[in-house]
Amino acid sequence: MHLEPARTALVVVDMQNGFCHPEGSLYAPGSEEVIEPIATLVERASTSGARILYTRDVHPPEQFEDAHYYDEFEQWGEHVLEGSWEAEIVDELPVEEADHVVEKHTYDAFYDTELEGWLDARGIEDLVICGTLANVCVLHTGGSAGLRDFRPLMVEDCIGAIEDDHREYALDHADWLFGEVVESDALEFDGE
Repeated sequence: MHLEPARTALVVVDMQNGFCHPEGSLYAPGSEEVIEPIATLVERASTSGARILYTRDVHPPEQFEDAHYYDEFEQWGEHVLEGSWEAEIVDELPVEEADHVVEKHTYDAFYDTELEGWLDARGIEDLVICGTLANVCVLHTGGSAGLRDFRPLMVEDCIGAIEDDHREYALDHADWLFGEVVESDALEFDGE
């Protein structure tokens, strides 16, 4: 699959200590397993001139105190609290000065963030999406991208999950409803 770097952003979703490190409160081995292939993909995309964008799921401790229904702490327990080690992106994926980081407070990286405006201002049309968790933040971010008329390319071998069937469900759903599912070695960036 051919990609023009000037119109492409690699979106690395929530590759944070809380999800990817064995000491994280929501550690999933499947998330840790995709660090290396994501690092390779980041290097390829960066070399080509494509934009690199990281999302960080970050929660202020009081975020859900007045919640009527939506309460992630009730679902998952406290996690990736603002300012914590858990909220930091894993060391194996160093954020470079040219990269952009989007802090989000929900599963969807577009909800109540600057992401859409940032992409539009740079003429980005294609989003190469990887990260974790497949059936949570990756799925919701990819779906939201499709609804905003970006082309979401879900990179199957670079998406972490708690269980393999979670990844399979999420990718089947994405492929059927709003995006395309690809392997990283099928991606071809101009200039790499």
